[in-house]
Amino acid sequence: MKNAIVTGGYGAIGTAIAEGLAAAGYSVTLVGRDPARLKATAKDITARTGNPEVHLASLDLGIAAEIRAFADQWKQPLHLLVNNAATAPRKRMRTAEGVEMQFAVNVLGYYRMIMNFYPKMPSAGKPRIVNVASYWAGGLDLDDLEFVKRRYDSDAAYRQSKQANRMLTAAFARLLEPQGITVNACHPGDVNSKLSNDLGFGGHESPAEGAATPLLLALSGALDGITGKYFEHGRESSCPFMKAGKDVGALFERCKSYDVP
Repeated sequence: MKNAIVTGGYGAIGTAIAEGLAAAGYSVTLVGRDPARLKATAKDITARTGNPEVHLASLDLGIAAEIRAFADQWKQPLHLLVNNAATAPRKRMRTAEGVEMQFAVNVLGYYRMIMNFYPKMPSAGKPRIVNVASYWAGGLDLDDLEFVKRRYDSDAAYRQSKQANRMLTAAFARLLEPQGITVNACHPGDVNSKLSNDLGFGGHESPAEGAATPLLLALSGALDGITGKYFEHGRESSCPFMKAGKDVGALFERCKSYDVP
């Protein structure tokens, strides 16, 4: 049985992704902050799929030490990592480590999960990393990633974080290709969720429809060996952010600097 981790595992899209993986026979670990919601979601997924191998890990993805502790406790091989967790507080907030919340969770959370878990991915098992990004992306400022100089705007911070997700996908695709690990990004469907509501939007697709493209990247045999790409609506789409050269490398180094002692 292959092992998968899904962050943001009890959100609308995260739950649908996890359910799709459980239905495909994966042992799935849901990651999120609320243990009660994780437990209820895991129970529901098992009931709907008949797969008892649905587990949970309660941690704050905005805190480096909690991600490292989670990785240290993980002893089995990891075949699939789906970075899906995101937040969009309407006011500027900081984590316990003093980092602006959206950047910490939406960007550093992805970076840190990959850095801590890719060593656990066996190259023989065609491991994959799927970064759930968004078509709603842009405006990244490498000199003001935490909105210290700019007036904080939740929408602007979210768009910046989703651009960063795509750029980090390109950086990690190059880094991990020699190890046989593929890394791709996608826009999920437009689902009415807490996240979309926090951004002032609704959504016209079901969670299952929203999860379709992430699940395609996770499960499709047709995508074996495909890496460093961005997908929308079930197909590859051109992404200028992933071709940004120096900026891709600069963002990677900026993320790295947050974890240098």
